[in-house]
Amino acid sequence: MDPTVAFEAYEPYFSRDSKTIKRDLESLENLVLKWQRVQNLVSRETLDQIWSRHILDSLQILPVLLRGRSKVGATTDHGAVQICDIGSGGGFPALPLAIALKGADIRFHLVESNGRKCAFLNAVGRELGLDIVVHNARIEALDAENLGSIHAFTSRALAPMPLLFSYLHHLWTPGAVAVIHKGQEFGEELGQADSVWSYDVLKHNSQTDPNGVLLEIRNLTQRSS
Repeated sequence: MDPTVAFEAYEPYFSRDSKTIKRDLESLENLVLKWQRVQNLVSRETLDQIWSRHILDSLQILPVLLRGRSKVGATTDHGAVQICDIGSGGGFPALPLAIALKGADIRFHLVESNGRKCAFLNAVGRELGLDIVVHNARIEALDAENLGSIHAFTSRALAPMPLLFSYLHHLWTPGAVAVIHKGQEFGEELGQADSVWSYDVLKHNSQTDPNGVLLEIRNLTQRSS
């Protein structure tokens, strides 16, 4: 897909005008290249494809994440919607999503155990004025009560589905949704998870990777032993 056409496809979900968002995304791209010199944020093989391989790959979550909501009307009866990105690494998909939805009363929690990567995430948040909270912690050590009620989860290239479900489960709240980037191995991984976990899943074909999918997970519970 042509990058310009792909970007325009997500404009209905943006919280601000597309020119401003594109400028902020280009600033993110420059910050990734700057920090990449001292911290391995993304694969070196993709440095000349940050826009298509990382930014657009992140933005394709928007239609799934915001289905049933207006593009900026995401506030709940209890305040801002909270989205938790686990294993944030170099900030994808969380940072492009936070840029696209800036000002929409949506707070992003980025969970990352690597301190240097957390420094990068915080630097981007400050420079671009994003509503993000960076948690320098392992996912399994995160205090769910302190985190509060999470409405949606994202994750990209983190762990096989059985392990990913165990990470999500202790943070899961009723009505939550998880949108997970996966490759062609997703079917086998879900099969391995079925003996332990009950869930509803919808598969969305990736718009950036012919072998990739987005898995929309709802109603995650652990089966009785």
